[in-house]
Amino acid sequence: MEFNEKIVNLRNETGLSRKDFCHQYDIPLRTVEDWEAGKRKPPEYVIRMLAYYIRLKRIYDNSFTFTDTDYRNVSVIEEENGKKLVLINDKRFKGMDKKDWKDIEVYLAQYVGKCYEIAETSDIVYIDRDFPDEFANSKERIGLKGANRKAKANASQGIPEMIQIAVNPKWEQNKEDKHKKDAKFGWYRYTVRFALPVYGNNPEELIRYNVFGAKMLVRHAEDGKKYLYDILAIKKENEQPA
Repeated sequence: MEFNEKIVNLRNETGLSRKDFCHQYDIPLRTVEDWEAGKRKPPEYVIRMLAYYIRLKRIYDNSFTFTDTDYRNVSVIEEENGKKLVLINDKRFKGMDKKDWKDIEVYLAQYVGKCYEIAETSDIVYIDRDFPDEFANSKERIGLKGANRKAKANASQGIPEMIQIAVNPKWEQNKEDKHKKDAKFGWYRYTVRFALPVYGNNPEELIRYNVFGAKMLVRHAEDGKKYLYDILAIKKENEQPA
């Protein structure tokens, strides 16, 4: 990609006019005009720094915040083997009937419009309006049984953290006509892991954690952005003491 195309693409990411872009990032208008026209070439480090600040501002503007009523008891821990694990300490959802999944879909709607960064790759993953419906109503979800079904229901509370710890991306070409635009550049499957608590007869008696592995499905859309599509292939890995 030519340097002037990179500058145009970066400005397009912000959604700003050339004048507003220059004001936002304190660059003379004439300079950006010359860059985009290919008349002057900025140093490569300037392009990299500009991309970094645009990404940083996007993350800051879209950071997910929770009210007290939406408080999540979720954290990321690192195991002895170096693997990251999302610890979800509240089992908010039963996930066993249609009403439960409607509630989950409504809950997931609060993520729409947000974006989060994958620590391993520095990729930004956006959450669009198709995610809550796919997560709650896909054929894959309907086919889940027992503990795995409940696990997916409660995994909904740890979406930002699961994006953060996602590893080992595997790319595959899009083969479905219905996704020829929203997954024009294919699909990525990342490995994610999370754990849920198991309590005894006393609600305060934490016995152990059940650890689950899953695949995070991300579509690479026509606009060049990556969007979270679903959490798939949830399977219990092991049990760990509290």
